[in-house]
Parts: sequence; structure tokens; C-alpha cells
Amino acid sequence: MDFAWQQFGVVAGAHFLALLSPGPDFVLIARSSMLMGWRRTLPLCAGIASANGIFVVLAVAGLAALNEGAWLLQALQWAGCGYLLYLGQLFWRHAQAVGMPPGADATPVRTPSRHAGLAAFATGLGCGLINPKNALFYASLFALLTERATAATQALYGAWMVAVVFVWDALVAAALRHPAMVRRYARHHVRIGRITGVVLALIGLAGAAALLRQ
Repeated sequence: MDFAWQQFGVVAGAHFLALLSPGPDFVLIARSSMLMGWRRTLPLCAGIASANGIFVVLAVAGLAALNEGAWLLQALQWAGCGYLLYLGQLFWRHAQAVGMPPGADATPVRTPSRHAGLAAFATGLGCGLINPKNALFYASLFALLTERATAATQALYGAWMVAVVFVWDALVAAALRHPAMVRRYARHHVRIGRITGVVLALIGLAGAAALLRQ
């Protein structure tokens, strides 16, 4: 049980650190929150979280269909280690200061529509699904977990990650209504990016070491 909690801490921590680095999703959330307000941005956040959920299901279901010890599974695990190392160095190399998104002091524009929430959800879902980093991140992470966690445990990890994506994006949408919070994040963005890079690279190295011991 202790090992399971330790494993969960590593997985959850790496996933959360990856969330802290802004990407296309962050831009969408920032724009929507500043123009429409954070409450009207929640469907967008739900769409992004749903896209993450789809990738989790595909990763778990696809890897579970492979026999343990099969050459294809081992190839995927090695590819996962390599991708996490690659992603880690990208986070480190490209960590840079970010400015406050334009329009942070703008007054939210209220344009009520019966279909606004559905349109926002579809936008978030589409943005998440076309982001190749999401698919590769989850495939890499769950490839390393295949022989170390049961399918039920992996499903629990996946549900946790999807919930965290939604809660974090909702908090970001709320915080972006306050320019002071944006400036504070910008001051620490470089440090966050480099810490994320180191953690992802260490997970990749640990996975490679475990594969060598098999």
C-alpha cells in the first residue's frame, strides 16, 4: 500500500507539473476568461478535461490489449522513456519569462446565448484532441505504468488526472481575472518550467533503468 501511494504521488506530481506550463489550452482559457468571465469559461475547461480523458482511455485500453513482455509493449515503454526525456529537455530549454496576456484589465463582454456553453465545450474538446503533446504524454506515462499497476489502478490515476485538469483550468480561469495573479505567475514561470523538465526527465530515466533490470 505504501508503494502504491508513493507511485501515485510521483504520477500525480509529474502530471500536475506538466499542467503548470502554458500551452494552447492556456491561451484559450485566458482569452475566454478575460472576455467572457470565468464562469462562462467552465464549459471550455470541461471540454479540455474531456479530451484528456479520451487520451487516458485510449492509452489504458490500448496498452492493456498487449501481452505483458511482448516486444511491442517493450518498444512502447522504451519510446515512452525517450519521449519523457525529450519532453523534459524541451521544458528546460524553452522555459522563458512570460508577460501578462493582453486584455487582462478588460471588462468581460457578456454575450449570452443558448448554445454558448456547448460551443465553448466543443472548442475546448477540439483544442485538446488536436494537441499531440497530450496524446504522447499519456501514452508515455501509462506505458511505464503497464507492468507496475493494475488496470483498475491505472483507471483511478486517469480519473484523478482528468479531474485535476478541470479543477486546475477552472482555477486558472478565475485567477486570470486578477492581473496581480498573472504577474506573479509570470515571475516564476521559468523556474516552474525547469522543475517540470527535471521531474519528467527523472521519470523517464527511472523507467529506462527499470526496463534494463527486466
